[in-house]
Amino acid sequence: MRIEEHPILDFKRGKILNFTFNGEKLTGYEGESIAAALHAAGVKVLGESLNLHRPRGFYCAIGNCSSCLMVVNGVPNVKTCVTELKEGMVVQTQRGKGVLK
Repeated sequence: MRIEEHPILDFKRGKILNFTFNGEKLTGYEGESIAAALHAAGVKVLGESLNLHRPRGFYCAIGNCSSCLMVVNGVPNVKTCVTELKEGMVVQTQRGKGVLK
């Protein structure tokens, strides 16, 4: 699901980074957001609506909506569409509003 070639845009990829999503080891590239790395790995559902628990996917990609909120390294309510991927991150699907430890 990652665009590898484009007739106009030049994608300069950083180094490959390893991270974990819901216990599964995945890879992404330095400089891309967590949500972009998940989308490229085939993850389409990033969370669910609070009341009806309907699936939510990659939507605005600029941090305005709450469709991509996840728990990152134990911190809830992280907007993964604007949070840069880092080596060794632990990303988990967030259920509900998220609770701080």
